Amino acid sequence: MSGHSKWAGIKHKKAIVDAKRAQIFTKVAREITVAARDGGDDPTGNFRLRLAIQKAREVNMPADNIERAIQRGSGSKDSAAFEEVRYEGYGPHAVAVMVDVLTDNRRRTVASLRNIFTRAGGALGESNSVGWMFTHRGVIRVEAKGHDPEQLALELLEVVDVGIDGDISVEDDGVVVTVGPTLFEEVCRVIEAAGHVIEDSDLTMSPNVTVELDAKQAETVVRLLENLDDDDDVQQVYANAEFPDSVLESVG
Repeated sequence: MSGHSKWAGIKHKKAIVDAKRAQIFTKVAREITVAARDGGDDPTGNFRLRLAIQKAREVNMPADNIERAIQRGSGSKDSAAFEEVRYEGYGPHAVAVMVDVLTDNRRRTVASLRNIFTRAGGALGESNSVGWMFTHRGVIRVEAKGHDPEQLALELLEVVDVGIDGDISVEDDGVVVTVGPTLFEEVCRVIEAAGHVIEDSDLTMSPNVTVELDAKQAETVVRLLENLDDDDDVQQVYANAEFPDSVLESVG
């Protein structure tokens, strides 16, 4: 599995098991609130809300917390304060980084992000300074569940239309399906209808070009990404780094 993809997977698992990341509940609740505010409180007709609820369940958020977050979005003035903003910049070793935030105070958020980038030897950039290096894609990880991943990939090829920009690849002990964002919901539904188990699915910014790092360089970049993740306003972090497996294993 490529380094940038494996980082996303490790980050996902780390959020579930790492006690110091208790703030993940706050971040997921904020995403649920904004999704309900913008698309309504019925997850049946609001795919973004449905995806946010799925994330909440993956991190074992209690049902009461989920319901309160939905209610805040559908009926609270507090939800209107949150803005969705994307920031871009460069980390050490010319690694491109994109940061999605939900904030009620842009000045606070910008100051915090700028400080994190600067301390890492990077810099916060202007809009689209690195965005052109990434493409919006849906990424779906399907469990092999004791089956041959190669055979599973062939089965998925028969039932899933990934479009001209999509792909199906074997990575580690499962299969990763990438699709354009407009096909994401439909492909998830088709995979589940075919009886396969989706381990993780998300809409992400996938790098078109990557920067390969050695172990020493990777440690500094991973530290930057972790510090960004730890900011309360940050929802998602994307980078175009390729990390050595040894470094990723130490993170996980």
